[in-house]
Amino acid sequence: MIDRYLEDLEARLDPDVEERLLADWRQFLDGDFRGDVFSPRRVAGSPPAVEWPYVRVNAALDDPEAMLLQQFRACSEELARGGGGALCVRANYGTGIIPSLFGVKPFPMDDELDTLPTNWPLEGGKDALRARLAVGPPDTHAALGGKALEMGARQVEAVSPYPRISRFVHVYHPDMQGPLDVCELLWGSTLFLDLYDDPDLVAGLLELITETYLTLMREWEKVVPPADGPSVHWFMMHRGYIMLRDDSAMNLSGEMFDRFVTPYDGRLLRQLGGGAMHFCGKGDHYISRAAALPGLTAINMSQPEYNDLEIILQNTVDRGLCLLGLTAEAARSLRSSGRPLHGRLHSPA
Repeated sequence: MIDRYLEDLEARLDPDVEERLLADWRQFLDGDFRGDVFSPRRVAGSPPAVEWPYVRVNAALDDPEAMLLQQFRACSEELARGGGGALCVRANYGTGIIPSLFGVKPFPMDDELDTLPTNWPLEGGKDALRARLAVGPPDTHAALGGKALEMGARQVEAVSPYPRISRFVHVYHPDMQGPLDVCELLWGSTLFLDLYDDPDLVAGLLELITETYLTLMREWEKVVPPADGPSVHWFMMHRGYIMLRDDSAMNLSGEMFDRFVTPYDGRLLRQLGGGAMHFCGKGDHYISRAAALPGLTAINMSQPEYNDLEIILQNTVDRGLCLLGLTAEAARSLRSSGRPLHGRLHSPA
C-alpha cells in the first residue's frame, strides 16, 4: 500500500530545492544567517498527484503499514504547502517507550482525541520501584522499545528503492523523553515530594533510566545510523544527535535542576554527541543551567507565553544557542521590538 504514496513523494522531491533548503538550515546552525528571524521556505509548493489518506494515531500504533503512511503523509503535506521544514519521519509511539521497558501499563487516549498514548505509573509504588532498580537494566528490545526499533528498520527499508526520499527524508530517533521525564512517568506525581523525601531512590532510578536510554539509542544507531551532519527533529534541524525532553523540570527550582537533571542530561549529551533540548511550560527559572550543559546546541520551547522571553534570549541566542520553533506570534513581537537576535532565532513560516 505504501509504495503508491512513496512513488508520489519521490516524484515531487526536487533535489535542487531540497539542497538549497538544507544549505539554508546549515547556514543558520553555523551562525551565518544575517536576518532577524530564520523562517525558511521552499520556492513553491508541490501538491500531491494522489490523495493521501489520513491515518489516526490509534490506528497507527498497532499497524506498521498505517504508521508508515501516517509519517510520510506529513512529509507530503510539508512539500504541498512549500514549507521550510527538513523532511523527517519517526517511530511514533509517544512518551511511554522507555517506561514500557520497565513493565508499566499503557494509557491509550480516546480515539477522538487523535493523540499519542502515555502510561500509568509502575504498579506497587516505591516498593516496586526499589525492586525494579534491583533487577537492573531492562531488555531494550521489549515492549515499545522493540516496536520502535522494528519501525525504524521498516522506515529505512521502505525508502531504500527511492533515492530522493532516502537522501532527503530523515528517520529521526523516537521519543525517549529525558531521564527526569521518564522518572515521573514511572513514579507518578508523588515524585515531586520524593525528590525531598527519598532523593537517593530517585537518583538511583535516574541512573538506571540514563543507562537504559544510552543502550536503546545505541541499538537505534544500528538500525538507523546517525546522519553525517545536523540532525532533524519535528522538521527542524539542530547540531548534535539527540533531542532531550525536560517538561518535568518546570516543577523544579534551579538548584533542584542541578541535582536531578544536569548530571543525567549531561551524560547523555556527552556520550551521544550533543544535541538539543525541548521543554513545555515554564523554563526561564532553570534555562541558565540548561544552557551551560556541554554539548547543548539548541532549545525548543512550545509555550513562550509562560516565560520571560528576555531571560530565555539571554540564555540562548545571546550565548550562541539556537532557539528553535518559536511561535509566529512571539517571533513577530521580538522582530518588531528591535531586540538583537544574532541570527539564532527560528520560527516556522
